[in-house]
Amino acid sequence: MLRIQDVLDWLKPVRAINPTVDGLVIGRPEVEVRGIAVTFMATQAAIEQAASRGANLLISHEGLFYSHRSDGSQLKEDPVVQLKLRRLEELGLAVIRYHDGIHRETPDGITAGLIEELGWQEAVCEYHPASAVLELPAMTLEELARMVKRKLNLPFVRFTGDPAMRCRKVGVLVGYRGGGDLAIPLLGEVDLIIAGEGPEWEAPEYVRDAVYQGKEKAMILLGHGPSEAPGMKRLARKLRAAFPSLPVHVIENEPLFHWIGQGEKP
Repeated sequence: MLRIQDVLDWLKPVRAINPTVDGLVIGRPEVEVRGIAVTFMATQAAIEQAASRGANLLISHEGLFYSHRSDGSQLKEDPVVQLKLRRLEELGLAVIRYHDGIHRETPDGITAGLIEELGWQEAVCEYHPASAVLELPAMTLEELARMVKRKLNLPFVRFTGDPAMRCRKVGVLVGYRGGGDLAIPLLGEVDLIIAGEGPEWEAPEYVRDAVYQGKEKAMILLGHGPSEAPGMKRLARKLRAAFPSLPVHVIENEPLFHWIGQGEKP
């Protein structure tokens, strides 16, 4: 019999982290696992889909309560949180948060997942703890942005820089690592950064000034979820290998934002 605690024990040995947001958020560790669902964000829709596929354990990269460190206590009277918790109880669905551990794998499991999804494993020059540096066949910024959009099946991506600029050396920063503290020093090493998100007044504004000064720098922003979801798909593949007799499902989150343009498809 595989228990929730056994899954926790399998996840935890990556590295001891204290304090951590990882762990069992909802549920009891002694419960037998009948099926696992893996997702980037434990949205209401993801919870319902996990249960409909027969899973009684959901592993989510991000938290249930709309904040990185919140345990939900600050929103305990909120009707959205109350309904979410009630449905988890009704469905008998346990939730494990797995954020810190996967980011501390070597290489970072979320970064590696995005690179694998893009088919760029052979292009990696170096993995750093929070980033990766790749050397790709030269193509324009616009061509690269369109390729990334297509490979990740995204409704849109955003970029800053000259669309005709030719890019070869690329830095990858997943999730919220697109802020200036990480992205601006990395731009000294690469032509282009592909990131999840970050404050728009930091690295994107640095790129804007660099381009105005005649320097060839650019940045593509995928969104937080689209940059990290491939890493959770990678985790699901590892879970299938570790527990071959157990069904492991990937729950894809629907796009969070939608695009409106001037009569043009994204």
